[in-house]
Amino acid sequence: MHYVAMPLLEETALLGDVPFNIPVIVIGNGPSGICLSYLLSGYRPYKAPGSVHLNPILNNKLEEGINFSIVDQDLEYLSEGLEGRSTNPVALLFDALLHPEADFRFDYPSVVEWKREKHNKIPHIVLGKGPPGGSWHMMNGSMLTISTNSWMELPGLKLKDWTNGKWRNLMNDRAAPEEVASYYKDYVKIMGLQKNFIGNTFVTSVSKLQQDQEYIKGKIPKSVKIDTTTQQLPATENGFPHSPWEVRGYQRSGDGSNVPFCLYAENVVLAIGTNDLPARLGVEGEDLPFVFHSISAFESAIKSCKVNQASDPVLIVGAGLSAADAVLCANHHGIPVLHTFRRSVTDPALIFKQLSKKLYPEYHKVYQKMCKQCYISNSCSNYTSFPETCIVSFVPDMKCILQTASGRSIILSISMALVLIGTYPNLSFLKEHGKYLGIDPSKPISCKKNPIDINPYTFECTKESGIFAMGPLIGDNFVRFLKGGALGITSCLVKRLKEKEQLISETGNDDG
Repeated sequence: MHYVAMPLLEETALLGDVPFNIPVIVIGNGPSGICLSYLLSGYRPYKAPGSVHLNPILNNKLEEGINFSIVDQDLEYLSEGLEGRSTNPVALLFDALLHPEADFRFDYPSVVEWKREKHNKIPHIVLGKGPPGGSWHMMNGSMLTISTNSWMELPGLKLKDWTNGKWRNLMNDRAAPEEVASYYKDYVKIMGLQKNFIGNTFVTSVSKLQQDQEYIKGKIPKSVKIDTTTQQLPATENGFPHSPWEVRGYQRSGDGSNVPFCLYAENVVLAIGTNDLPARLGVEGEDLPFVFHSISAFESAIKSCKVNQASDPVLIVGAGLSAADAVLCANHHGIPVLHTFRRSVTDPALIFKQLSKKLYPEYHKVYQKMCKQCYISNSCSNYTSFPETCIVSFVPDMKCILQTASGRSIILSISMALVLIGTYPNLSFLKEHGKYLGIDPSKPISCKKNPIDINPYTFECTKESGIFAMGPLIGDNFVRFLKGGALGITSCLVKRLKEKEQLISETGNDDG
């Protein structure tokens, strides 16, 4: 869907005091976008005076640049040699600074001191469909976070300080999603970032402006002067050239109507999560009304009494944490479960083999059930496991046909089916749904299988300059690591701005 560019006054009335042309537009207002806004707003990390990092090599490097913020230093040099659970070196660096030795479950204090430097802020806006916090506001309330409380924190505000020390001590210091969502929403207010966040916005297209004078004249408001010699837009007062990116979409108003907008930016940051589109099996009958792709549908069915202890079993498809959450939910309500998954229970890639039994006892209880292979022993009354099986089809009379690894067919009577085999990001606003940005451009973007290909230190897409990506889109699913994207992107933009200012001072030419 395309929208006609609105006059400037209507656009600013729609999006508040937002200029139509800004240096950075961030798409996505979850923890990735929030953390990036924090750094772009002028907050700078420095090595805290008197602090000593446990890694002596990293500590010596930090001492070398003690008078400079981490943003202004060489991130490749600082992150060299660091190892951890992320594949991105800057993510490992920032995590090592904020949570030293976290992989060994130590809770050492951060070696970072934050300073607000307003003169270093880069104007930007963050577009989100809902309130700050993104998909955390829509997550299942019955589960707990995988990460500990401290790993869910964003820079400059500890969870215990946010709650005045009243943070509930849940299982193994893990939190409920609604508490985390409230923290992220409040974080934006406490840190004074509200003016950068625009809610109820839905992006429909991000496209590069052609460097053709007639095309540009048709897109850019008349108030913007075009250099007729170079066919280029002039530089903004912030030093960045006028934008090559056009961002279109609509904002949902209070009366439910959709008001289109059109903005321009030199840089666009993709900070959305990967929970927008559920992965599908692609089998016959998957669109039948008793087949669902989210736990929320299961919870709704329980609340409306459509399924209960006397119902036929609920079929749960998948071997990840979402499927495990569904099993736990069913067990809690005494609802019988048929659990099918393609992997072997001995597969080392199963997520349960990567989680500590002590820290995640509920998930290991599910794994123990999965290992019993009750469809063979017939010893379980309320849970039946079907490892190494695949769904052949769903049948309209509330049945499902499975096939085992040996080729045996099994017909099951069910009350509903939950297909929980993963999710994909919705990048429909990009050409080719963003596939061309992936490591494998022939496949959809996926956090695990095909992340967006980026420069590991600047987070700029290798196949599209001016487009940056962070968080789950590049494979960093945990909050503790996605913060590295905010550091890398901010560092890149700051260095480019300084290079631009240096060029202007040397040539006296600021025409962009």
